[in-house]
Amino acid sequence: MWYFVSPKIAFGDGALETLDELKGRRALIVTDTSLVRLGLVGKVAAHLDKAGLSYRIFDAVQPDPDLVTVQAGAQLAQDESPDWIIGLGGGSCLDAAKAIWILYERPDLDPAEINPFIELGLRKKARLITIPTTSGTGAEVTWAIVLTDTQARRKLGLGNRENVADIAIVDPELVAGLPPRLTASTGLDALTHAIEGYTCTWHNDLTDGLCLQAAKLVMRYLPRAVADGADREARERMHNAATMAGLGFGNALASLAHATGHSLGAILHVPHGQAVGLCLPYTIEYIGAEASERFAEMAAFLGVAPLDDAEAAPKLARRVRELCQTVGAPTSLADLGVVRDRFEGELEALVEGAFSDGTMLTTARSPSYQELELIYRYMYEGKPIDF
Repeated sequence: MWYFVSPKIAFGDGALETLDELKGRRALIVTDTSLVRLGLVGKVAAHLDKAGLSYRIFDAVQPDPDLVTVQAGAQLAQDESPDWIIGLGGGSCLDAAKAIWILYERPDLDPAEINPFIELGLRKKARLITIPTTSGTGAEVTWAIVLTDTQARRKLGLGNRENVADIAIVDPELVAGLPPRLTASTGLDALTHAIEGYTCTWHNDLTDGLCLQAAKLVMRYLPRAVADGADREARERMHNAATMAGLGFGNALASLAHATGHSLGAILHVPHGQAVGLCLPYTIEYIGAEASERFAEMAAFLGVAPLDDAEAAPKLARRVRELCQTVGAPTSLADLGVVRDRFEGELEALVEGAFSDGTMLTTARSPSYQELELIYRYMYEGKPIDF
């Protein structure tokens, strides 16, 4: 038995007007300073004014939010007693909002104790709204929370089905100004979610269609969104694709690209979308060498290779690399600017970090320590996996 969990989703032009209908007294907006400066927080605040809600802003979220940040946000929530927590931003802001909400409702919990196997008892104090300002993470519709333990230099995969948002607002107006590099990296994050959600061992009938269509939309519209940020159709389709991929992999799971990518983020500080997008073609080749059926189905749906093509997985990996090159994303750690001496010095930590990641559990081919070390070496050189 499995579950399909989703918020109520408002999407399309004008979706932000959903905030006009909120009932309550006070909201806490969890975001970052750049979104305050760009005026996006002001857009949300204007709708809260229409709804008659007062609000406070917690804008201390940084990329890859750490435990100290979410504890500070939870303390502000305790001080302000909001009945709505509103996460506004990319995946970091949305994950931070989820964690802050939980710690506000459950101040007895340590963040590391948030897991799928306990009863949180949420919604006694507040409810959660998620509003993405990037088209990639899908965090607006997932219950996963990724926080960084800076002392241990690792990412913590946390979350519980109870902490899925009550409302997700997916308004393409909020991504109209995304710069090309961020558009590319977040779009590749969405593609990774779609492909891994379809090919991980926990894939299921309710998620397969979402993952297939999300991957198709990214392949078609990401180059357009990167080339012309004012292409409204491309922006809207990418925003929808990210949410669809989030629903897909969020109700299945991810796989080896996320395990290796999370470790790159924690150890070498590679931004998440860039990290998993870089890892994706290598992990397709590695897993597809022994478990090719799902990759062949994905490749056939995308028009990359016939269903019965024995080389479907390598062809899919090549198509992903071509997409990366088209949108200006690096396809190797060397291209990313990682110095070889630093890479060699951190290789053991990279491997250990990947093995400790929860998504390693659902990969269709599990690497040995030596194989994973070699995968990282191939990633550094930009060499397709041949084992």
